[in-house]
Amino acid sequence: MRLLVLGLFSVLCLKCVLSQNISSLISKNLFERILVHRNDAACGAKGFYTYEAFITATKTFAAFGTTGDTNTRNKEIAAFLAQTSHETTGGWATAPDGPYSWGYCYKQEQGSPGDYCASSQQWPCAPGKKYFGRGPIQISYNYNYGAAGSAIGVNLLNNPDLVANDAVVSFKTALWFWMTAQQPKPSAHDVITGRWSPSVADSAAGRVPGFGVITNIINGGMECNRGSNALMDNRIGFYRRYCQILGVDPGNNLDCANQRPFG
Repeated sequence: MRLLVLGLFSVLCLKCVLSQNISSLISKNLFERILVHRNDAACGAKGFYTYEAFITATKTFAAFGTTGDTNTRNKEIAAFLAQTSHETTGGWATAPDGPYSWGYCYKQEQGSPGDYCASSQQWPCAPGKKYFGRGPIQISYNYNYGAAGSAIGVNLLNNPDLVANDAVVSFKTALWFWMTAQQPKPSAHDVITGRWSPSVADSAAGRVPGFGVITNIINGGMECNRGSNALMDNRIGFYRRYCQILGVDPGNNLDCANQRPFG
């Protein structure tokens, strides 16, 4: 009988873990405080990135924001929102409430972006479609649209505009990128939750656990191993602000100034 009770308890606990979502850590009011100016009249994404869409999207990736202790979970939320805020920023140096209060201002790449079509047998470009940056992570190129769409059950190769037109899909693509390792890169999720250990090659390249290596994962070729630079520093600025709001220590190794990009 005792074994049966323990077994039943284990099943119930597993169900509790699987049913967790991050709304217990980030309320709608807190979300609004973090992304305070995303619905400003000057922002192209005004009204698009809703709290409800964010929470709905996170339920597709059950480990996001539910891995580790409360401190780790809050750090992951802060890191994800910081990196994506930089990707979608509308801030400037003298912006009201500071430059790090203007994340999620845009939902697609600005200017006149190209097709971003690379040769791929697995993910061939659809005629007339462009795969420029869209969504919180500014997902780009046909191979990323194809893989992300396959993971979330949506044909994004034929309809890449959906990432800029459906907020839940948009958040899901960003979370897919965050949660998915793409060799030789680890996933950002594994880095921020302490599940990644540098290889010999990583150590030789200066890549160490911390927020900085996540920047390396996302845009290392443009921002890492270049000393201090505005793009990298902007990501750190968002992260420090969000960690302060969420009440967590941002930790060490926030930059990638001396990290060689992943091969």
